[in-house]
Amino acid sequence: MRAVLCKEFGPPEKLVVEELPSPAIGKGEARIEVHAASVNFPDLLIIQNKYQFKPPLPFSPGGEVAGVVREVGPGVTAVKPGDRVLATTMWGGFAEEVVVGEDHVAPIPDGMDFVTASAFLMAYGTSHHALVDRAQLKPGETLCVLGAAGGVGLAAVEIGKVLGARVIACASADEKLEVCKEHGADAVVNYAREDLKERIKELTGGKGADVVYDPVGGPFSEAALRSTAWEGRFLVVGFAGGEIPRIPLNLVLLKGCQVVGVFWGSFIAREPERNRQSLAELTRWFEEKKIRPHVSETFPLERAKDALNAMAERRVKGKVVLVTGRS
Repeated sequence: MRAVLCKEFGPPEKLVVEELPSPAIGKGEARIEVHAASVNFPDLLIIQNKYQFKPPLPFSPGGEVAGVVREVGPGVTAVKPGDRVLATTMWGGFAEEVVVGEDHVAPIPDGMDFVTASAFLMAYGTSHHALVDRAQLKPGETLCVLGAAGGVGLAAVEIGKVLGARVIACASADEKLEVCKEHGADAVVNYAREDLKERIKELTGGKGADVVYDPVGGPFSEAALRSTAWEGRFLVVGFAGGEIPRIPLNLVLLKGCQVVGVFWGSFIAREPERNRQSLAELTRWFEEKKIRPHVSETFPLERAKDALNAMAERRVKGKVVLVTGRS
């Protein structure tokens, strides 16, 4: 099988594509023929040795795939050969085959193609966990989404609308904000040229946002926290901006607000049944056409470095996906 390999830590240019033996399969595992693999920000971190999980070299990046089950190990009951599935892999997904535990595999909803399926689970799972479990977003509340044109950001915009919130999408370019409006945003803020705090204050009549969803970090986090309403919830989702901000805790005191961590990967490991319930709800919303993943571009495996550089350079709207050419 072909696989994208990280043999030494560094930028995407150091990745290579090589032929490897098929991975061994064990008890409770399924072998998936990969048709599509979504590119996510952790993939960029993991090849630079900057992620919290550090696989031994060499390894293939890629934490999210869609494909067909070709073989199952002893004890597997959730899937069978021939099933169309999506799966989370942590790493190893940028390859023509991957082996994963059956707890990390789910059926692809009817009417969903492989490319869309590969871009579904991580972005929507993260945002559903953030807004439903951690923020307990209520109908009529205002949700402010930073990095709103990215994968998890667009998912948060859509889920916020499904939950009945008024959604303010914030991004760094007008063309990105147009995509946010297409996915349901009620108002937009270009924080590259507008004052984020003042604009949110204006859009909320001085009240502030009930929930702030922040997958970006960096210099906009404090401004967004200052824009949080009394008893608001500030969701720490990630640091795609590259900088972990230092938050003045007096703001939390003065606003009576909460700073809430969101770690979907740990959630699915610790609470698999609740995660299955979340996935079932997301699948239903997809089938009801309430949510629709946005894939802006696809790349073959051989161009994995181009896909990752697009992510690094903030050129991605929604998700980009690697395709293996299998059918």
